[in-house]
Amino acid sequence: MYDFFIASRYRNKPEVLLLAKKLEEKRKKVYCFIQSDASRKHVGTLEDNAEEAMKKYEAIENWREDVRIKEIFETDMHALRNSEALILLLPAGKSAHMEAGAAYGMGKKCILIGEQKETESLYFIFDETFSTIDAFLSSFPS
Repeated sequence: MYDFFIASRYRNKPEVLLLAKKLEEKRKKVYCFIQSDASRKHVGTLEDNAEEAMKKYEAIENWREDVRIKEIFETDMHALRNSEALILLLPAGKSAHMEAGAAYGMGKKCILIGEQKETESLYFIFDETFSTIDAFLSSFPS
């Protein structure tokens, strides 16, 4: 069981890893897709350049038949089902937004971190919103 499932874009890797680290320092159990075995095996290691890793990943042909993509999907969905809350860390891509919708549908607490500049009615799925990672972290009791 995880306290938090972090959803964001892979290209946002430094901020995602920072959030995961800071939550773990607060003794929270975190699922971070970038740190998952499936992602490190099929997308890139923690040291790899995020942009280069994503270009290679996005170029996979016949992705619907690719067992690597299926493994990543199953790993992420299993972790989402076993998390108490989802954090959507902006900027976030399509997959992260789909994960937020799935979490909402599962009855999970949904938290948004980042500035949403445009009006977006579906962002009412978020129970809490914070402008920055630090603002979110400061909401925890000392």
